[in-house]
Amino acid sequence: MSSRRVERVSESVREAIAEMLVSEVKDPRIGFVTITGAAISDDLRHARVLFSCIGDQNARDRTLAGLRSASGFMKTQLMRRLKLRYAPEIIFQFDPTIAEAERLAALLRDARKDEEPEGES
Repeated sequence: MSSRRVERVSESVREAIAEMLVSEVKDPRIGFVTITGAAISDDLRHARVLFSCIGDQNARDRTLAGLRSASGFMKTQLMRRLKLRYAPEIIFQFDPTIAEAERLAALLRDARKDEEPEGES
């Protein structure tokens, strides 16, 4: 299958899942979630969806459980919305890049504070 089509379908999957999470999925385990990316296999049978959420490891685990629970509903909706012959199997995976960027930013802030001469603020 053309890589351009796979890219388009991946982006459509990302957008559709993000929209479903905002308006249709009502699982209380799913808090504030951002869908950061989606990669779909060349045969359009498997979709790896990356997400980020606010909170600690416990919050991530609850969110992942909620997303997995809703994946059957999302799979059916993707097939209908994107007019796909086969609904891709959705695999949710936590995307650590936002959390890592926040951690690095905090380290940089702390380093700058340590370098400031006394008396300056």
